[in-house]
Amino acid sequence: MTAVICLGEALIDRLEPWGGHPGQDCLGGAPTNVACALARLGTPATLISRLGDDAAGAALRSCCAGRGVDLRGLQHDPIRPTRIVLVTRDAQGDRCFGGFSGDRGEGFADQALDAAALSPDLFAQGGWLLIGSIPLASPASAAALQRAVALQHDHGGRVVLDVNWRPSFWPVAADGARERLQPLLQQVQLLKLAAEEAEWLFGSTDPQQVALRLPQHPGVVITDGGHGVAWWLDGSAGRRNAPVVPVTDTTGAGDAFLAGLLHGLLQGERRAGDAATVEEAMAFACACGSIVCTGPGAIEPQPDAAGVQRFLADGTLPAVIPAPHE
Repeated sequence: MTAVICLGEALIDRLEPWGGHPGQDCLGGAPTNVACALARLGTPATLISRLGDDAAGAALRSCCAGRGVDLRGLQHDPIRPTRIVLVTRDAQGDRCFGGFSGDRGEGFADQALDAAALSPDLFAQGGWLLIGSIPLASPASAAALQRAVALQHDHGGRVVLDVNWRPSFWPVAADGARERLQPLLQQVQLLKLAAEEAEWLFGSTDPQQVALRLPQHPGVVITDGGHGVAWWLDGSAGRRNAPVVPVTDTTGAGDAFLAGLLHGLLQGERRAGDAATVEEAMAFACACGSIVCTGPGAIEPQPDAAGVQRFLADGTLPAVIPAPHE
């Protein structure tokens, strides 16, 4: 059974050299990161994305397959390349997205995700559908996202939105992007925002106040980097600091956090509504996010469940294991 479907971009993060560290191409894209992290933790995950007919696309497909991600929803684009994102980092490892490489005039493969190619069978098991805002920036991928949300609800599943606001992906001004987001915000059962995204969209970083601003009153999780996380979920509010670790690269930390949270919530569903279950899931998720900051890129530093538990027990950091390939 598929527990989580992840829909959206699969791409390459091209990390520029900084602080004595060499530059590096890392496999990524927020939904891809989450799918790989879930599979590493032991939660079944499906990826719905679109890749170009190029070396980057082959590398992403091979990595996801090696992790055990279900790729039945992966589309092939014979015209457009897989997107390469140029990433700079500061002295603390925080990243900034500086544009793209490889566009031959037709855009990138992830922008052309085909709604008609989405098989309803992928959504038959319910579970969670994870989406982000980036597909809304392009007409074809926006239509695919909207169809996926409809199919998920038709099958009784739940939707989690990680806003993941990245202005460089959008051809419109921020106000136009906010307008496109509004209908989607009202269709989700769980909403994850960075603190600055919460301020931008709701004028508040109080998760309960954000939830009350939406008609369905979803669960809300607001992350704030090294300052930790606050939430309103299953009727309980809470806050937790992030574990302190040596930071190499923050790319993918939020994706690892979200994967850890969904994994923890799914593991604890038999005790749904129990505040202790939410607390345990948040502690697990924060550990996942911190661990990923200790290595370059978003996928290779992702821990397995046993590694997270060891880290929570005694602070031992898992070794970085190279991402697998077929």
